[in-house]
Amino acid sequence: MTSHRFAFDFDPRFRRLLAMIGVRPDTAWVTIDDAELTARFGRFGVRTPVSNLADVIITRDYRWYTAIGPRGSFADRGATFGTTTSAGVCVCFHEPVTALAGRLVRHPGLTVTVEDPEALAAAIRRRIDAAATGTADDGSAP
Repeated sequence: MTSHRFAFDFDPRFRRLLAMIGVRPDTAWVTIDDAELTARFGRFGVRTPVSNLADVIITRDYRWYTAIGPRGSFADRGATFGTTTSAGVCVCFHEPVTALAGRLVRHPGLTVTVEDPEALAAAIRRRIDAAATGTADDGSAP
């Protein structure tokens, strides 16, 4: 089983603010392997089996006040772990997950602003496709 780790893309303008709430490069990352996806963001986190991954979309050009920090959306109940306004990966789940408020709120999606959104999206897409066809990811790429 190959595990791939993706670092968050920290915009220097927000790095100090994020550090004050415990979000630093050593406490913020996403990993995916053949069994599960895990996202850490300081004291916040998501862990879900690959079988719960429904879709993945790259989104871009956020407003800072809707994207930076641990965020929840009133519009779609999605969660965001955000460190930059340039781009992120939105992961949609079959079953909503907990991310921000313990077990009180469940989120149907999570956006993460990693350094290489294309590679993370591709890694997730491969696992979704493998689950749909009943094959295993060969682990040859992230």
